Amino acid sequence: MTENTPIVLIENDSILAERMNFDLTKAGYQVSIADNARMGLDQIERLHPALIAIDRALPGETALTLVPHLRELGVVAPILLLMAHDTVADRIVCLESGADDYFLKPYHASDFLHTIGLYLHSNVGVGEQLKFGDLALDLVTHGVRRGDRSIELTVKEYELLRYLMSQPETELTREQILENVWGYDFLGESNVIEVYVRYLRLKLEKDGGKRLIQTVRGVGYVLRD
Repeated sequence: MTENTPIVLIENDSILAERMNFDLTKAGYQVSIADNARMGLDQIERLHPALIAIDRALPGETALTLVPHLRELGVVAPILLLMAHDTVADRIVCLESGADDYFLKPYHASDFLHTIGLYLHSNVGVGEQLKFGDLALDLVTHGVRRGDRSIELTVKEYELLRYLMSQPETELTREQILENVWGYDFLGESNVIEVYVRYLRLKLEKDGGKRLIQTVRGVGYVLRD
């Protein structure tokens, strides 16, 4: 359900902010708008939103500075960056900052609401899990454990791991991973996957954990013990 689900929107274009606020409110979300990073940070700390949308082109402290700061503070809510440019470099910088995804301008309400919905809704039954060796992923709570250790993942890290765990021992191409995790077709030399595999490996292999995500040269990746 969307009713009363809190979202913080940090957007300094007042006309665009009001339009997005109207669309989100009409869809049932509870929206708080900030026009700068400091105000947005205050609202996030006070409201603990379910999702945060930030314009990359903020004045002063940019979104690429704010996002890693939020992650350092322990914010695990999905973060979407609103971006005007769609290049491989833009995508990599966006995702390496700690954001979960990006939304390209010009703004279209239906596309934006669809993206929001992907992050905030789940129809998975209670108690369902994926397991591989000592690694367990809860499809309801999105919790991940390796042995006795709890692992905190961002939304995109979780989705990548879930996809790999759904097809263990299967060699998955980069094209398959991009389409199923990021939702777009393969785009040439993008190394978004490599960036996120590196993040996952660091978290999964902490404290001496054995490597589970294996590189298949010339193909992609496989979850293999």
